Amino acid sequence: MMSTARQKRNIAAGVLCGLLIVCGAAVWCDFHKMIPAGREREITIGVFSDSYWEVQNGYSYYILNDAIELFEKQNPDVKVSYVSGILKEDYSEWLSERLLMGDAPDVFFVLPEDFNDLAELGALRALSPFSEEDEEFSRDRFYASAYVYGQFDKEQYALPYECAPKLMFVNRSILDGEGIPMPGGDWSWDDFYEICERVTKDTDGNGVPDQFGVVDYTWQDAFDSNGVELFSQNGEECFLSGSNVRESVSFVDRLESLNSGYSITNREFDVGNVVFQPMSFSEYRAYKPYPLSVKKYSGFDWECIPMPAGPEGDNISSLDTLLIAMNKNTKNAEYAWEFMKLLTCNEQIQSEIFEYSEGVSVLKEVTNSERTLVKLREHVEDTDILNHVILSDAVENAASAPRFRNYDDAVSEVDRAVRDIVESNSNISTGLTIWNRTINRKLKNNGW
Repeated sequence: MMSTARQKRNIAAGVLCGLLIVCGAAVWCDFHKMIPAGREREITIGVFSDSYWEVQNGYSYYILNDAIELFEKQNPDVKVSYVSGILKEDYSEWLSERLLMGDAPDVFFVLPEDFNDLAELGALRALSPFSEEDEEFSRDRFYASAYVYGQFDKEQYALPYECAPKLMFVNRSILDGEGIPMPGGDWSWDDFYEICERVTKDTDGNGVPDQFGVVDYTWQDAFDSNGVELFSQNGEECFLSGSNVRESVSFVDRLESLNSGYSITNREFDVGNVVFQPMSFSEYRAYKPYPLSVKKYSGFDWECIPMPAGPEGDNISSLDTLLIAMNKNTKNAEYAWEFMKLLTCNEQIQSEIFEYSEGVSVLKEVTNSERTLVKLREHVEDTDILNHVILSDAVENAASAPRFRNYDDAVSEVDRAVRDIVESNSNISTGLTIWNRTINRKLKNNGW
């Protein structure tokens, strides 16, 4: 049965399609009426009340409120406001309805799964005219991978606000017990597989494996680290039959075969029975009691390193990025741009991400600062776990996915393909070729 979250996404997508029909080539209804002379201007912000990183942290509006206070001091003739209490799970539908009604905020946060649709439907203001004429703005201050997250069809439609890379967390205690050296930052799939093979065993002699190599390593992780470009930039073609794709699927299949059919859960890592677990940095920070309880109560040491590199790739992984964009029909574009810059380019505001959120600043100078390292160390006993150089490199070198409408549906279809091939024990090369044809037909016919 379709999940509530999937239903909400479908509703939001339906509303966005309605928006396209209503709008066509016409101009939307004005969001703001003309402001009488002598009265202050107002810009409105679209934001959700809970954390983007799936945790209630109690600080959902702290950074935004600080940014508003600073902006209003710099611009005393402007008032900034927002509607509070909108949950993240309801936000996409709320924003779509506001756009359809013509009363959407001047500036709004954009979830990654909504960005492609909003950009293609013409809901977002292109930012190049602002960035190119603004001498104070420099895209070089941002991590390149985070900045391109806001691009669609070679145009910048959003700025990155915060992000989180995926890293490999390692149970160092198992490695020490097995006499296996800690992998370096340039380790490979061969290193990864060899360690997983060596540590997977029955330690208590009951005939059932109880120590394992890895949990939650996915085909997406393998694709990212093996140089796979899964789709064309315009989303009209899938490249599922390439040699690096075959290598990736084969590698994931070999890893899973080490477990002899045993289904490993996250709990196995929690209690110290698994060496490796890929984890988003936001997951690590969002569940501070989780990693600290692992360290404190399970009695093992752990640290994080980059993901292992495939034979045709590098030690890179995916990046999750929360964006902020401008309503195409705002009547206060200059002030909207200035507020977006404040949220994304101001060091004071961006540094608060490490204090009040679970993500990573999109500014290189903030993430690489000594202040950030001190802040991170406040939450961790073993400072080796949080090497901010590893963190910064993971963000800078993260894999960039193409941006096109129905991207998430296309990825879901690839997931179905990989699962079918692995679980049916069919020939990988043949299976990928067949599925590639199927997915390409759907891409060309928009058959999702």
